[in-house]
Amino acid sequence: MFPSDPRYRKAMQCLETLLIAAGGAILFVWIHFPAALICGSILAVAVAALWGRTTTVPAPLARIVFIVVGISIGATVTPQTLHGVVDWPLSILIISISALCMTLGAMTYLRTVHRWSPDSALYGASPGGMAQVIALAQHSGADIRGVVIVQTVRVIFLAVGLPGGLALFGLMAPPTASLGASAFTASWTDIGILAGFSTLTAFALRWINFPASMVFGAMLGSGILHGSGFMHANLPTWIVSPAIVAMGATVGARFANTPARMLFGYLGAALGSFAVAVAIATAFAVLVAKLTTTPIADLVIAFAPGAQDTMMVLALSLNIDPVFVGAHQLARFLSVSLSLPLFARLFTGAPKDHTRKADRMPPEK
Repeated sequence: MFPSDPRYRKAMQCLETLLIAAGGAILFVWIHFPAALICGSILAVAVAALWGRTTTVPAPLARIVFIVVGISIGATVTPQTLHGVVDWPLSILIISISALCMTLGAMTYLRTVHRWSPDSALYGASPGGMAQVIALAQHSGADIRGVVIVQTVRVIFLAVGLPGGLALFGLMAPPTASLGASAFTASWTDIGILAGFSTLTAFALRWINFPASMVFGAMLGSGILHGSGFMHANLPTWIVSPAIVAMGATVGARFANTPARMLFGYLGAALGSFAVAVAIATAFAVLVAKLTTTPIADLVIAFAPGAQDTMMVLALSLNIDPVFVGAHQLARFLSVSLSLPLFARLFTGAPKDHTRKADRMPPEK
């Protein structure tokens, strides 16, 4: 390829986009920002896009990124975590109901106060993990910029505010857990089985036109292997982390041509929907505290509508039962994930085949 070749220009634009995303992620990791990889990459690429740079990630690369992220998400499902669902039936049931109420409450707020479209309000209000919701939103007609801002603000506020709030009320135990990264010990045979089976389930869902087939299918395959106890391996960090950064790059590229007034409008929607979701989560956490003997700090982290991985890190950092938090975060995530297709049908009209369109995302420049 030569510099005058359009393919060369697109390749250089993609490389520049990924380098910008990596720079933002590294900076946010260095300053210990919550959800650093995805937040840093999104914001860095968004700034570059707003600055006028041509930002793009080719569809085949984006497809691989979704599969890798889906595998990583599915790896959080373990037999021990699934066993916790049986141990805490009442609180598991209540958090599942609370997740639906948070979605409906925040969605109603975004629809009535800020006049968001049904698609945008649904994914902006969804209290699922940030990476999951972003992947799903990109496979719909939602306003990805608004969804990202709302989701990012919620993750940041929860990650920063929860420890301070627990300490303020004297509910936080001294942290004892080490957050150092564990060494990668999985065999490449296990990794091959995990990647192969998860890719197979991803394309199986794509074949039946399942919405967000790449991320959902890979998550399903990985979850089956890990939840059954057949597989304990996960993809190494040096594969998952760049995938998260690349996902952030695909999202950040959507911020081009966004006026400042629109950004401020999104910020108001983000703060308002965050307040609605937190109020609903708090009400349900208080209910469980009245009905059980579970420590209030455990309930606060378990019921918080933040990203699953972020809440797990907070649980470890704050010396809170990670199995309890993991089981409830998983229940919340599953409740939201399973209800989203129904909500999409109810509130956004007839189901649409976004899978094929999503596989072309982000659009070629």
